[in-house]
Amino acid sequence: MKRINILHIALPLVLILILSLGTARELTPNKGNSAAAGTSVDSSNTDPVDTEQSASVSESRSPVLPTIADIVAAVKPSVVAIDTEVTVNFFRRSFTQEGSGSGWIIDETGIIVTNSRVVSGASSIIVTLDDGRTFTTDPNKVAMDPANDLAILYINAENLPAANIGDSSELRVGDWVVTIGNPLGLGISAKEGIVSRLDVPLAVEGQTLDDFTETSAAINPGNSGEPLVNMKGEVVGITSAKISSVGVEGLGYAISINDALPAIEKLVAGR
Repeated sequence: MKRINILHIALPLVLILILSLGTARELTPNKGNSAAAGTSVDSSNTDPVDTEQSASVSESRSPVLPTIADIVAAVKPSVVAIDTEVTVNFFRRSFTQEGSGSGWIIDETGIIVTNSRVVSGASSIIVTLDDGRTFTTDPNKVAMDPANDLAILYINAENLPAANIGDSSELRVGDWVVTIGNPLGLGISAKEGIVSRLDVPLAVEGQTLDDFTETSAAINPGNSGEPLVNMKGEVVGITSAKISSVGVEGLGYAISINDALPAIEKLVAGR
């Protein structure tokens, strides 16, 4: 009986000792895995991710483009409506024909660019600014370059909002563009489109020019002379013509600003 009592007492003691040793081993840090263990512990106490900083980095990689409304708001003050009267003699009788076109301010001192066809032969020229002010221009003081379909008008005003000039060589087929002008003489409005083709040859005033930009933006009578604007709000072309025929849509053409600028500078210098 004494042996049995000893075994009954010894076995629980042995089990307790084994369990104690196993627990102690688990609690003792493993030197070989101390870095991993430390990492595991530290990961639960790391600072939360700065979501605002992450968002700003993401946004800086993809700059926000302006909307078409932003472009129109920036450029529209530089666009003018041009109304003309042309005296026509027919069977010894004189008739007055009214016309309309568009232009844009290239210099704050009152220099305006348009197409020569808009003002050619006009006996009266009235320029209306975006703010509603009107100016009468002397037709005899208009400088024209019919070969390039360009003309320069002058109005007696200062501190006008001149448009920014861009680089038409940077245009790509598919780029968004905006036209802002005076279609049908109804007032200044905007139309959007894309660049459809570049360096398009087109016959103008009996000559073929080689650097027109084709656009899908709607062009109507009265739009001639308006600016073609890129998404930076810069003038990259001057609307000059459209193909008008039954079943034909979206074929408007603008003179490349890079080609137009040398001719414009000559007109300004020769005034």
